[in-house]
Amino acid sequence: MNPAPASTPTDSFASLPLPPATLHNLQRLGYHTMTPIQAASLPLALAGHDLIAQAKTGSGKTAAFGLALLANLNPRRFAVQSLVLCPTRELADQVTQELRRLARAEDHIKILTLCGGATMRPQLASLEHGAHIVVGTPGRILDHLERGSLDLQALNTLVLDEADRMLDMGFHDDIAVVAKQCPAQRQTLLFSATYPEGIAKLSAAFMRQPKEVKLLQAHAAAKIRQRFYEVREEQRLHAVALLLNHYRPVSTLAFCNTKQRCRELVQVLRGMGFAALELHGDLEQRDRDQVLVQFAGQSISVLVATDIAARGLDIAELEAVINVDITPDADTHTHRIGRTARADASGWAFSLASMDEMGRVGQIEQALGFSSEWHKLEELTDSGNEPLRAPMRTLQILGGRKEKIRPGDVLGALTKDLGYPGATIGKINVNEFSTYVAVQRALADEVLKRLSTAKVKGRSVRLRLLPG
Repeated sequence: MNPAPASTPTDSFASLPLPPATLHNLQRLGYHTMTPIQAASLPLALAGHDLIAQAKTGSGKTAAFGLALLANLNPRRFAVQSLVLCPTRELADQVTQELRRLARAEDHIKILTLCGGATMRPQLASLEHGAHIVVGTPGRILDHLERGSLDLQALNTLVLDEADRMLDMGFHDDIAVVAKQCPAQRQTLLFSATYPEGIAKLSAAFMRQPKEVKLLQAHAAAKIRQRFYEVREEQRLHAVALLLNHYRPVSTLAFCNTKQRCRELVQVLRGMGFAALELHGDLEQRDRDQVLVQFAGQSISVLVATDIAARGLDIAELEAVINVDITPDADTHTHRIGRTARADASGWAFSLASMDEMGRVGQIEQALGFSSEWHKLEELTDSGNEPLRAPMRTLQILGGRKEKIRPGDVLGALTKDLGYPGATIGKINVNEFSTYVAVQRALADEVLKRLSTAKVKGRSVRLRLLPG
């Protein structure tokens, strides 16, 4: 009697419908078992489904979409069959290198990288010789499509890598235009570390009944360290400053129950040297947009907001949340503190409660099933360091989508033309009439001076440094 064949573990690549040559190559590359994101997404992607996968950098996502797009590839058809959009040139280069390793099982798979910040002529020459896979940034891909140098008629797989970061950088419109130029009958794979509202809009616009894989809990309670402090009413606003100076978080969202409290707290914090701005229903949309751009770009340390104003707000790398007032609603408390500890990070959630608010704290404990950890204000010490300053400053360029300015144009002007390292440039946000770019605080005045005499997209620009 023959023994039954050993079953293949579900985290083994051998459990997937992959060719023997691909499996052998994976073994040679050291891919022995699938990471959680690969195990969850590859069976769906290889079955041809559109996919939205929540996965952080370093989780093995490149192999997850790389094996899927290679499975769709016909090496004998020398045309662009896969397009991978990435937020930065650095990530595009990493993805290209990994795809080349994964493609070793097949002969003569040509992969091209098309990113801004590089001269156009070599890219045009490479495209004339053809390619199977293109990896690039949205702005430069759009440039090639507008020139007619990139043909996507044969495309069968579109990948959006780190989609949330591309949205942060203002690439939404470019992505939408690129997607419209891809064949309707294609597979679309979207990978994102967080799941902001913009991801849902993107998927609704050009994905077909996507399957969703979410391995990350958006509000990982274990990663949120909660502390409660009892305060007298007259101590409350000063207690916020004590928390900031003691823990020194780079980015803090402070929740108040009323607009008046927001105004009072911002006034106190700014008087003490903190870069703080308010967000509430009385702000004009233009001012609201500007505040959010500065906060997302780490140009202000503290955003003081009401719950309604902060609805839908998804800021990555938020180190701390402060409940300046205790909310009467347990779900709102959960929603507030869940703004920190996104993806794989941990975060602080501090709550200030007067004796009058102890009943609310008890209701929250009962509803959420936890016991509050109480600390005394006296434990908070001023570190004696420099005042807490935001690491970046934001420049506003007068001109945006109406003038056909793209993030890549601004990045190119700063890095290629003016020679600033990419690491000194933060988020770039392009709206209809204005463009915002975050730069390292120490360089802000210099960048303002030099960029005002330089050119963006071939023309001079007017700009100003936003207060902060």
